[in-house]
Amino acid sequence: MGHGGSCAGTYGFDIQVCPSGQEAVRGADIITTCTADKTHAILLYSADVSPGVRINAPGGDCPGKTELDPEILRRGTVFVESEPQTRIEGEIQALPGTFPVTPLWKVLAGEAEGRTAENEITVFDSVGFAIEDYSALLYLYESVSGGPLCEEIDLVADPDDPKDLFGFALAASPVSQAATGDPAVTVRQASGLACAGSPMWPHLGEC
Repeated sequence: MGHGGSCAGTYGFDIQVCPSGQEAVRGADIITTCTADKTHAILLYSADVSPGVRINAPGGDCPGKTELDPEILRRGTVFVESEPQTRIEGEIQALPGTFPVTPLWKVLAGEAEGRTAENEITVFDSVGFAIEDYSALLYLYESVSGGPLCEEIDLVADPDDPKDLFGFALAASPVSQAATGDPAVTVRQASGLACAGSPMWPHLGEC
């Protein structure tokens, strides 16, 4: 272990940063690979994957980018969101077009089997699918709505003139003295820029 931080007191789990991928996956039951490197790379080797492991592989998400040793795919059962899209963008782009995969929706609908044996390696070759993202967000929202983990915030812009793209940046409203301790402070709400004729933030200058 290199270094890590504990979230046990808040969330009930620890985070550890390991010096190598091999050490990170040692003894793991679930492995998730997801980096921003836009190349054909091998981050996880077949020799490091034990029988029975579940692999979530959203990292291979565009043509020319993969993260898994192809032998892992051959050893396991591969589940996909959209087969045509995954064959272009996912981990299976490294394999022939005849390589067998199972659409995830068929498992959820009871038309195909998921894991069939304790020692089976299962791979979710995820490339991103809009309806899946929406369904997951809806499920998450409904699960925590009304509880302590949910706080509603306004993310939808509602400008006076939808055709004026600079309306928010030019509109400013004062922040109360109770909030800032200084009645001279003005915050440009949409752009997040604080503007002040105030010693509180002298580095911002005048707006």
